[in-house]
Amino acid sequence: MTQRTDGPAAAHHAHDATSGAVPQAPVAPGGLALLVLCAAHFMDAIDVSDVGVALPAIQRDLGMTAASLQWIVSAYALGYGGFLLLGGRVADLLGRRRTFMTAVAVFALVSLLGAIAPNGGLLIAARLVKGVAAGFLAPAALSLITTNWPQGSQRGRAVGWYATAGAIGFVSGLVLGGVLTEVSWRLVFVLPVPIAVAALVAGSRLLPADPPAASRGKIDVPGAVSVTSGLLILVYAMTQAPQQGWLSARTSVLFAAAALLLIVFLGIENRSRQPLVPLSFLTRRKTVGTNLTIFAMWGAYTSFAFLATLYLQNVLHLTPLQTAGAFVPLGLVNGALAPFAGRLAVRFGAHRMITVGMLLLALSYALFFRIGPDTSFLFVVLPVMVLNGLGTAATFAALTMSAIAGVPDRDQGLAGALLNTSMQLGGAVVLAVVTAVVEAGHRSNGGSDPLAGYGSGTGVIVATVLAGLGATLLIRHRPHSLSP
Repeated sequence: MTQRTDGPAAAHHAHDATSGAVPQAPVAPGGLALLVLCAAHFMDAIDVSDVGVALPAIQRDLGMTAASLQWIVSAYALGYGGFLLLGGRVADLLGRRRTFMTAVAVFALVSLLGAIAPNGGLLIAARLVKGVAAGFLAPAALSLITTNWPQGSQRGRAVGWYATAGAIGFVSGLVLGGVLTEVSWRLVFVLPVPIAVAALVAGSRLLPADPPAASRGKIDVPGAVSVTSGLLILVYAMTQAPQQGWLSARTSVLFAAAALLLIVFLGIENRSRQPLVPLSFLTRRKTVGTNLTIFAMWGAYTSFAFLATLYLQNVLHLTPLQTAGAFVPLGLVNGALAPFAGRLAVRFGAHRMITVGMLLLALSYALFFRIGPDTSFLFVVLPVMVLNGLGTAATFAALTMSAIAGVPDRDQGLAGALLNTSMQLGGAVVLAVVTAVVEAGHRSNGGSDPLAGYGSGTGVIVATVLAGLGATLLIRHRPHSLSP
């Protein structure tokens, strides 16, 4: 791809209709602009995975309890999942470039604050704000790609590279988190800062300018307040339920409050002239199918990563760094194939790529049934990781393209936000179920079998992927009863 120096206005006609000139085709912003967006996605993915490796060191240094320690992870998920829909709409209405740059700057600042936090409370607060920043960053970055790279092979290639950056970032975070924690856990929180600074400097010169404010609508404030509050309470309810109990009064009240707020949100959107999320958008058959599929796909992967990490460390007795290394083949295969996945989805159809990817993921998780107390990494674990990398590469880029296909430019940020929200909710829900199943297996066995519950947990993961495979039928078929 060649770099360009002008903005999206290059897509305008060179002359007016009276001149008889042929309109110019849209021109993508260029490879360096794409690199900026991929760097931000890489930074976000690193931050998701590197913190987990550092948790024991943080607990020792800051004297945190196990209950408070898990909020270093949960606070980020709370801010991220709660603000994604608002972040996507803000990007659409107030400017994608402006939203992206502001979110990256906040991300860098709170990363530094987390690195110097003197106690667990301030560290958790920094993680919460960082999650909110990521909730604005992710849909803004993706919508910058989907509105500035022309539909077809160019957009497919750009989405593929964007997916690659996330895959490599996630695995890099595992490895770098282990290495940096050996020196100081605080370096783990500093890691995203130089990437953010580079993205800010380069983005100010390379990213296309936002359209004039007069061409944008207004934010639906009542809708934004109700949906953000509802999602925050929903994510909070799911993160605290394992400790408080899924059927406890506290958890039940939280779920009821979240449901009430989301129902209020739907009522507001039904009456609003400029809704935050048009209800017609939510009832598109392809939108429903795509989001159900990524809910299942990401929920299964999050649960598998959790289960595999426990197995590698508690059963095979690998170190945290060795455990991170076990996931490297998954990341390498994903990273190598993801750049081509978008173009293959354009050529063969996104729904076909998604179907193939989900089948590969189901097979990889089914192979995890073969684990034992003396499992060979080469013949058992490695095939699982390689097949998982193949399935993830085939699925993620195609799902991203399916999510934004046919969506007007004015709603591209919303489409990306909804996709990311489904991912976050899928990860939380499926992981909670798998965790409960594994813990029940351990309790029933009295702790004598270190593998107790792993088979049942793996069964839930496989069933989740197969359910997601069923949801792909909604992506392909388009009955007349719903809007396209």
